[in-house]
Amino acid sequence: MSIVSLRRRGLAALAVGALFLVACSDDSSSPESTTETAATAEATAPADTTATVDNEGERIVSLSATATEMLYAIGAQDQIVAVDLYSDYPEAAAGFEPRLDGFEPNVEAIAELEPTVVLAMSDPGNLAEQLAAVDIDVWFGPAATTLDDSYRQITELGELTGKTTEAEAVIAAIKAGVEETVAKIDAPATDLSYFYELDTTYFSLTSNTFVGQLFSLFGAQNIADEVEPGNDYPQLSQEFIVSANPDMIFLADTKYEKQSPETVAARPGWGVIDAVKNGRVIGLNDDIASRWGPRVVDLVKVIGESIAAYAPAG
Repeated sequence: MSIVSLRRRGLAALAVGALFLVACSDDSSSPESTTETAATAEATAPADTTATVDNEGERIVSLSATATEMLYAIGAQDQIVAVDLYSDYPEAAAGFEPRLDGFEPNVEAIAELEPTVVLAMSDPGNLAEQLAAVDIDVWFGPAATTLDDSYRQITELGELTGKTTEAEAVIAAIKAGVEETVAKIDAPATDLSYFYELDTTYFSLTSNTFVGQLFSLFGAQNIADEVEPGNDYPQLSQEFIVSANPDMIFLADTKYEKQSPETVAARPGWGVIDAVKNGRVIGLNDDIASRWGPRVVDLVKVIGESIAAYAPAG
């Protein structure tokens, strides 16, 4: 019987998780993913304890929309017994019942489903400790900061569910899609600057983040990088954005905050920004832009195609 060991330790990404997952919350919420062997996988979690999980016939509660997408991608959906409120892709996940709150988990409701493992992005309310008290294991997949983080999580879930071959195929497809898109750019677009909007209060992200590193694949320059050293999710001011005059603006708040190229153009003073004047404001799918699962290749394609369309002729 194959065993996956989940080593619990501190979550480094919790401080920025809420901002990064802005598109996973509703309109009233604040903005919000090791060396492995075939037998073991390490996951980030809150304490120095070790839990063992049997990967043959799991009963999985997924409290992470990204983890849910990964499970469906590797063909492990039959092992799911519940998902979180924001698991909306693929279509089958959107209609899955029951649905649980991943931000304020109800341990009793989880326990009633008799899961063998719960998948979570973070540890709200000492979730791991509470579940350990009722003999339920937890796998943590915090917000990714690199593509390799995403690949590791897919690998771990493949091992957890007995879908290692399928997980390898998903990772190979993502890598191929990313490489193909990057190859279409003749030269790094180092002359292009961009502003990445997380919400209408102008929170952004730097090149050190997961999404920021996707832009770096194409050489684009992030106007938020030097705003607040040490803070990878800084809040910018309108004055700074207008002064920085980015060549491109990417909106990750189109779904939940209804932003669009038109609403950006209507903002007082924004009409002088090159991105607005030249029609280089790109609306993204909030959910794809805030998750680090199999659809990351779709985000890379949007970024790459947008940069290719606007990059200065070399």
